[in-house]
Amino acid sequence: MPADRAAAAREQLLAAHESTIDATLAAADAVAADWPRLDDGRPATTDRDALVAPLRAELEDRGVLGTYPRVLADAVEAAGDRLPARPVPAPPYVVLTSTGPVLRGTVDDGRYVIRIDCFEIVREPDGVDAAVAIALTASSADAALSVAFEQP
Repeated sequence: MPADRAAAAREQLLAAHESTIDATLAAADAVAADWPRLDDGRPATTDRDALVAPLRAELEDRGVLGTYPRVLADAVEAAGDRLPARPVPAPPYVVLTSTGPVLRGTVDDGRYVIRIDCFEIVREPDGVDAAVAIALTASSADAALSVAFEQP
């Protein structure tokens, strides 16, 4: 087992599944295409409902959502672990949040959490008449991907 499980999993994802991450970012770009712009030019919305359901639909249409269980299993295996059950593209394994997809896999001594951050929460955004907005953020697989191994 690698000394740094999260790093091993992340390395595997960038090597073997960069196209999936890129497709996720492209789906996020499509969802945000018609949103109003912040002063910095990024598309943003104050309506979470304008993000999650359309992102799910876009990911399904592009065939990306169904690949996430394999992505999760590959990451866990690269870190030297195995999932006790076959993951599916639904909770608890795959969840779409207001920042993007989160893949979670529990093993005997902890849990892998893989995030593809397509969006970020912006507090008091310039150019938007709201206290909080959700803005398009990452432009590369490397920037969007984070992997953590959490132990209880």
